[in-house]
Amino acid sequence: MSTRIASVHPISSAVRQRRASSVRFRLQLTVAERKTLLLLMDLLLMNGSLLAALTIWSHFVPSLPLLLESIKWFVTLSVLWFWVGTVLDIYDLARSASVSSIVINVGLTVLLTILGYLAIPWLTPPVHARIYVLGFVILSLMTVVAWRVLYAKALNQPAFSQRALVLGTGATAQMLVQESHRADQNADANPFRGTGYQVLGVVGATDMQQEIPVLGGVHQIVRLARQYQVHEIIVAPDDLCASDADIYQVLLDCRELGLRTVPVVEVYERLTARLPVEYARYGLQALLDQSDDPSARLYGASKRLMDILMALAGLVVMGLLMPWIALANALASPGPLFYRQQRIGKGGRPFVVLKFRSMKVNAEQANGVVWTEDNDPRITPVGRWLRKLRVDELPQVVNVLHGEMSVVGPRPERPHFVGQLAREFPLYRIRNAVKPGITGWAQICYRYGNTVEDSRIKLEYDLYYVKHASLYLDLLVLLQTPLVMLEGKGK
Repeated sequence: MSTRIASVHPISSAVRQRRASSVRFRLQLTVAERKTLLLLMDLLLMNGSLLAALTIWSHFVPSLPLLLESIKWFVTLSVLWFWVGTVLDIYDLARSASVSSIVINVGLTVLLTILGYLAIPWLTPPVHARIYVLGFVILSLMTVVAWRVLYAKALNQPAFSQRALVLGTGATAQMLVQESHRADQNADANPFRGTGYQVLGVVGATDMQQEIPVLGGVHQIVRLARQYQVHEIIVAPDDLCASDADIYQVLLDCRELGLRTVPVVEVYERLTARLPVEYARYGLQALLDQSDDPSARLYGASKRLMDILMALAGLVVMGLLMPWIALANALASPGPLFYRQQRIGKGGRPFVVLKFRSMKVNAEQANGVVWTEDNDPRITPVGRWLRKLRVDELPQVVNVLHGEMSVVGPRPERPHFVGQLAREFPLYRIRNAVKPGITGWAQICYRYGNTVEDSRIKLEYDLYYVKHASLYLDLLVLLQTPLVMLEGKGK
């Protein structure tokens, strides 16, 4: 396909002023602003519904002293809402743009939050009449679901969109624009869906053969930004086909106009929660900078304490399940209860991982080391359920107690596949900078993978985790893991 170059005509001073003014008065909401708006409105409506239900059906007479005295009721509801909403992932912007997802996920969040709320004594108002509970449920469902539907319909309009141009026409620019434009044809595959983020095209050399819209040359970027009412410039540093001095001047012009200038890696991370393998080298410093400051030490100590406590709890669960799994395995596929396999851990050091056996004895004797396939004949009938519910991973709590693994981290891979994937993706070894985990960011964000392409996408999630590892991210993974287990998406 030949390069599509938008014609750029001289713009009069008056037109420029009008267009610059329209840029200032557009209500362009960023990704973070959208998530904050969703959360604040949800909390306002849930607490407002509680107050209305108390006033109408529970003889509560609102006054400032009484509201201050009862503040614990509203704080408890807010904390519980945020916790349940995080588990059900209702602040994912792609889901928030889907009406069907809103009705199911948000409606379920309302019901579970109120059910949990009513079960908490002292921190919640006393229930004097069942009509109060029914009223609280109805008001919450009506207001929150109506608000979410309004958000999905209204805030996806062009007036609320955030427009961007990519400075550069190389591989990085192509990937970002193609990812955005491919989503127009398949909304469910669109990582930009619901974000209001529009990548209009690229600015750079006009003599290249690309399958992306090239809107003009580097020196036309200010004019193009005004013409297309853009407020963010995405800088893709590879193959800009211009001198460093020219690029410096262009970026200076953009900043002078108040346009945000951001690196392409940051945009990709912000919108997909992944760190792109193809051009992660531009954010390599952020990946490798492991400064040993007090917060890093505190995080490491807190994470290890959390690992030990959760592993001890996991041992109790494993002890309760083990007799039943052993019996089922003995009847369906006689053999050992546990399966030991070598994996690669932190620093590239091998260790032996422990799992409940889910395959036939000597399953790899015929074909050697291969990825698990759909309906893999090597998997036993009991093993199929163990893998679907991810229960086969439970014995790895022993590895956690030994310090070889963490509860949260990239999944440990076999040496055979590590060598293969490291040759395919040189950044693959960066995931070994942290301890592998029983569950992880890639596991809750992406399906069970068994191809090189699946490994690439999961690697991008793993790299994102390595870069942004924190107690908040660990807790987010832990909260959403039970939902992934219940969905039965393992193989």
